[in-house]
Amino acid sequence: MEIKRSVTNKRAVLLLGVVLVLFCILLGRVVYIQTTKEIDGQNLQTLGEERWTTTKNLEGVRGTIYDRAGSAIAQELNSYTVYAVLDENYQSYVRDVEKTANLLGPHINMDEHALTNALTNGKTSGKFQIELGAGAKNMTHEQMSAILDLELDGIYFRDEPRRYYPKQTYASHVIGYTERDMGEARMGLERSLNDLLKAEDGSISYQRDRKGIPLVNPNQHITAAKNGQDVYLTLDSNIQTALEQVMTQVEEEYNPEKMIAIVADPKTGEILGMSNRPSFNPNKYEQITNYLNYAISDRFEPGSTMKMFTVAAAIEEGVYSGSENYQSGTIQVADHSIGDHNNRKGWGSISYDEGFYRSSNVAMAKIALEKLGGDKLYDYLHKFGFGQKTGIDLPNEADSLIAKYGQTEVATTAYGQGTAVTPIQQIQAATAIANEGKMMKPYIIDRIVDPNSNTVVLKNEAEVVGEPISKETAAQVKDLLEGVVTSSAGTGHPYYLEGFNVIGKTGTAQISNPNGSGYITGHGENIFSFLGMAPKEDPRVIVYVAVDRPKIGLDEVGSAPTSMIFNTIMKHSLQYLNITPTVEEIVEETEAGFETENYIGRSTAEVKESLQSEEIDLVMLGSGSKVDSQQPLSGKGMLPRERLFIRTESETVKMPDLTGWSNRDVRRFAEVMELTPTFFGNGYVQKQSVEPGSTIRKGEYIVVELEPNSRERISEDELSEPLTETQTEQIGE
Repeated sequence: MEIKRSVTNKRAVLLLGVVLVLFCILLGRVVYIQTTKEIDGQNLQTLGEERWTTTKNLEGVRGTIYDRAGSAIAQELNSYTVYAVLDENYQSYVRDVEKTANLLGPHINMDEHALTNALTNGKTSGKFQIELGAGAKNMTHEQMSAILDLELDGIYFRDEPRRYYPKQTYASHVIGYTERDMGEARMGLERSLNDLLKAEDGSISYQRDRKGIPLVNPNQHITAAKNGQDVYLTLDSNIQTALEQVMTQVEEEYNPEKMIAIVADPKTGEILGMSNRPSFNPNKYEQITNYLNYAISDRFEPGSTMKMFTVAAAIEEGVYSGSENYQSGTIQVADHSIGDHNNRKGWGSISYDEGFYRSSNVAMAKIALEKLGGDKLYDYLHKFGFGQKTGIDLPNEADSLIAKYGQTEVATTAYGQGTAVTPIQQIQAATAIANEGKMMKPYIIDRIVDPNSNTVVLKNEAEVVGEPISKETAAQVKDLLEGVVTSSAGTGHPYYLEGFNVIGKTGTAQISNPNGSGYITGHGENIFSFLGMAPKEDPRVIVYVAVDRPKIGLDEVGSAPTSMIFNTIMKHSLQYLNITPTVEEIVEETEAGFETENYIGRSTAEVKESLQSEEIDLVMLGSGSKVDSQQPLSGKGMLPRERLFIRTESETVKMPDLTGWSNRDVRRFAEVMELTPTFFGNGYVQKQSVEPGSTIRKGEYIVVELEPNSRERISEDELSEPLTETQTEQIGE
């Protein structure tokens, strides 16, 4: 018995020892875990928090782009993606494949048969759910609601943010676009300002119970999302919308290779409108054919619009004498013959003022070579901003290419050939003429606002970037630009607007032959442009329009599509800005040149003799011996070949032939005869309600129809004339 008890005690001691060792190991492990809070390198506290803590993403919103009035142009919206659940173990799944395909197909732009196959194959292969193609993505709330109304089993939606452009093709090359999910910004301001526009996501973390319900003291941790910054542009939607409409109209009617239009405020440099064709709808960016903002990124030979800056330089240097005569037609420069655009015939010996109105290349070449000099010309072009970028706040701005090789390049640059500039450079340079010599930097971003703090992080202000000419020179250039539009010798007649004093310069630039030397030829194979401003006394709007190779008929002029855009936008903009001169102002507006005297009461013979040596067209109305009325009134300036109307004390007056008369001529005639005129169209008189030679009396009515004058058309022979190695010719207006 003693032996048995002894063995038992030893076993008990051994077992106790094992238990004590295990206890010590376990206690040590507990102490270790309690101290280090780790198991196999995993932090227990972290694991616990992760198990009982939920973290959700807080999405920020991409910044919105607005117009100057605060209307959204580009914004983030919720969109919806449709998908189909096929698993029969789910609470709702597609039960009737054929019914679902029949009803859903039209809403997602998917053929019923194709949708049936997709759903059937998904079920057969045991898929839980399937996507339903491109047409089922990026749906609006209205589209999603329409599908919900179908009450189809197994059809679900995912909320997904997307970028949306509510105004469609509105300034699309300015705005650019992002991919629909905003994962990538592709062009325009969307890309150049992406770092400011993009949002930063935040998060929220909280503790929950096993059912996912937040605890009473959830220890929330919130990292707030940061919304992207909002951008406000200088674009005026009233002007921009009208611009887009007329550009589309011209595109449909004339089908040009491309078109460019810019509307700016010359006082500040603000861009009020900018459009290109071809254009695109950023909501359908897969259809884009033109990624280039021509107004900023394209440079080409400007043509005769460049002449206003050549003349401005000559006036500023004191070497321009408008009344001085020169021989138009052709001029030999080195081994090149430079000719005027009317088949190189010219108009005989004419003044430099008339040469400017007629857009004479010879006049500009002589001014550049004989009066100004190449160095001075290039110096002034530099002062006007040509040769360097304007610095406008749009991406991918191109610079100009100024030809500086010899005398020929000096001459051709003076009238806009051989040198390539951008449309926005021309706008900037023109602000100096409109703004009393002060050149304004163009800009399109008004301000950038941080919506998180409601603070303005950037504010653009009007900036003078140079004063290339004086106030006096700017005024004289404006007088010349007015003559382009109103003078009988001017090339800008199609741009005359009833009720507004529009001034500007036409341009018809040749296009380099892509398949060889020289330029392409043919009717309409040019870039037709106009750079104008209004009203003359204090320009509030500058508009540049260029139309590249419009499909015009043989009886149409290149200015037809250009003037359609310019006239529509200029008139719309001025009316929108409440600038509407009265009829009296239109009739009595004056120009520099010959100044009228008071002829009333004087004998008609004396008046005829006194005006015989003047370069004006005297229109004597009636057969009386004394002057009874006149237009323009005394003290008014008149340009060469402008009409002066004198009414005599005659009982009867015969109706003159008004064909070819301008709107202003008809108004002056009606004023002096005390008639009531009604006008249809723009341009020059083609039809009149009272036959020429008929007797007219005071107070009668007259109706005239105006159209662009056919005499302004460039002849087919001229356009077909090839340029040889010894000829450099600007086919300009």
